Amino acid sequence: MNSQERGPLSTATASLAVIDQRVDLPGLFAEHYRRVLMAAYRIAGNMADAEDVAQGVFLRLGTAKAPEVANAGSYLYRAAINGALDLLRRRKVAALEPLEKAAGEVSTNAGSSPEAETSSRELGRLLRQAIGELPPRAAEMVALRYLEEMDNREIARVLGTSAAVVAVTLHQSRSRLKKRLIELQRGTL
Repeated sequence: MNSQERGPLSTATASLAVIDQRVDLPGLFAEHYRRVLMAAYRIAGNMADAEDVAQGVFLRLGTAKAPEVANAGSYLYRAAINGALDLLRRRKVAALEPLEKAAGEVSTNAGSSPEAETSSRELGRLLRQAIGELPPRAAEMVALRYLEEMDNREIARVLGTSAAVVAVTLHQSRSRLKKRLIELQRGTL
């Protein structure tokens, strides 16, 4: 696929090189479904939405609408992140479940108060909303860095850019998120 044929990066499409057309969809599903689902869940914030995103990703891969890709695992992962970000943008509302649940962690500290738990959930909801308002590429980088815990070099490799571009974009995104979170918190108080 040449650069003139590429469309913008959106709703779980990534323009990579070429994958053998004899795609083993059941094998790819078995190998990558959990990672795709969890990537979508970390961003979407609830399992129903994450399952919808994951299903859409695999359906696209199994249809004629699927882009040509070099690495199916990377494509599926990026597609899940982009699909979940697009879902947030379409809804313009934050997800209902806290970010901590994405990793299967629930705060069970004896010292944590119900107020602290509520505050943490609210911050997660506002953060998810603010990430959904970032430009698509910046939101993808933020998700990869802070939700998927990739370093800048890994993000650069996955997105086909330089680590310097990733660093600058993340710095700018953190500033935007901080400013937006302050605005959102003032609006909710």
